[in-house]
Amino acid sequence: MENSELGAVEVRGTTRAAFLLRGTLAAGAVLGAGAVSPFVRDALAQNDGGDVAILNFALTLEHLEATFYERALAKGKGLSPDTRALALELHENERAHVDALRTAIKGSGGTPVAAPEVGFGLAFTSEARFLKLAQSLEDTGVSAYNGAAPSLRSARLLAAAGEIVQVEARHASLIRLQGGLLPTPDAFDKALGRDEAAAAVKPFMR
Repeated sequence: MENSELGAVEVRGTTRAAFLLRGTLAAGAVLGAGAVSPFVRDALAQNDGGDVAILNFALTLEHLEATFYERALAKGKGLSPDTRALALELHENERAHVDALRTAIKGSGGTPVAAPEVGFGLAFTSEARFLKLAQSLEDTGVSAYNGAAPSLRSARLLAAAGEIVQVEARHASLIRLQGGLLPTPDAFDKALGRDEAAAAVKPFMR
């Protein structure tokens, strides 16, 4: 289940949201996307910053994804016209998610976090590497939203998060199709137990 592509993603920054995102990616790298939901739930429970903190975590994730597709369009080598068109569409979606989350955070009386500095290793050196990391990021993003959303206290914000996570799940399916894989390999997402996931990422839980 180890995912070396996720393990190569760098997220630099000192905000709580950036720290949680690093742990989320570590959970996905060690145990796969199924480890992310329980990790996020446990991390949020340990440090309850309310709805604004949850939204800022989601915003940091969306910044990461938007930057990933932006750099793929600028630096990606060997991308077919169809893959490039898909990357452009997903980038536009992620930028819209960033704008929506920034608006929601401001509407809740909070301050949106800035985009973290990020690095993606060798993801842009070939189409295969791009698609592999894109799939991992989208799967991890869906799992992260599923872990964070139940902690939202506002029904309005929960509905907004639900609208975003549905699109993120479609992204994951589109990336799979572009890579010649089944878009929905399983009827249900397989989540690990809370204890198993927490143990794997314990070094990141501070």
